[in-house]
Amino acid sequence: MKAEPFNFKRFLGNMSEKMKAFLLSKSSREFFIFSFFFCIAGIYWLLQTLNNDYEAEFSIPVQLQDIPTNAVITTDIQPSIKVRVHDKGTALTRYKLSQGNQTLRLSFADYATSHRSHVRIPFKDYSDALLSLFSNSARIVSTQPDTLEYYYTISRSVKLPVRLSGQVRAARHCYIADTLFTPDSVEVYATREVLDTLSAAPTEYLHLTDISDTLTTRVQLASIKGIKFIPSSTTLKLPTDIYTEKTVEVPIQSIYFPAGKTFRAFPSKVQVTFQIGLSRFKQVTEEDFLITVTYNEIVNLGEAKYQVKLAKIPDDISHIRINPSEVDFLIEQ
Repeated sequence: MKAEPFNFKRFLGNMSEKMKAFLLSKSSREFFIFSFFFCIAGIYWLLQTLNNDYEAEFSIPVQLQDIPTNAVITTDIQPSIKVRVHDKGTALTRYKLSQGNQTLRLSFADYATSHRSHVRIPFKDYSDALLSLFSNSARIVSTQPDTLEYYYTISRSVKLPVRLSGQVRAARHCYIADTLFTPDSVEVYATREVLDTLSAAPTEYLHLTDISDTLTTRVQLASIKGIKFIPSSTTLKLPTDIYTEKTVEVPIQSIYFPAGKTFRAFPSKVQVTFQIGLSRFKQVTEEDFLITVTYNEIVNLGEAKYQVKLAKIPDDISHIRINPSEVDFLIEQ
């Protein structure tokens, strides 16, 4: 006997009728009434419980503000303190929900003087600022640590160029044409003895490889104890170009020959082949190269051929080849 196919629409209709019958029944009304009063009782119990006193621990971030430009903090400032607080459960819950907005802010000028380089801030000195983060009913049981301290120095400054620290490498058949920083120099604050040892402001160590296109990125300057850089970061730009090959013909020129003596090379021109960035392909010509022969070189040569040497080459070229690398010559009277 063939089974009757499942009728989804009829199934939903049956379920709807059953739900309607349940909701209109006496037992469903009793269930909802019970659930309502159960929720009321639960809320009342929770409020009564939260109205009791409890203790809870919070981590409060610490921020040192208004630090002068020429002040260098030479030790790490305590990032946060652990505070154990006694208060009503409702207040503690409220603190927990808004904890991200609570920060203990201390002013540098309130504790630093020109006669000290070490500042200690005991709990009694910042207790009022800490208590202001909580309600009037709150009581601080303990803090860890209970004393905040940092070292600083009032420094001189010099302006130094930014220097790349690390390793950057172009991809195959590419090269990095330049290393550009914006700004390219920064103010460096440190003691006089430290400043005398510095010649540049190094970046954080970078390791960049397979660079095939111009790269622009924000880099931080190195974090060095006792030294402050302003600004503390710079924009690095690495213009990248593709290598291509070019050949030019360069004449061999004679200089410093006595009157009546003439140098003749065979051939008189040689081919110079080199690799250069595609963007500079048209800019570099044979006029950017120079091959010269002096009379003293020829006289002291003692050989039948002259080894061709380039006296001048343009920047940013590589893999130079000369063809022919040696030429025949004679000196005519």
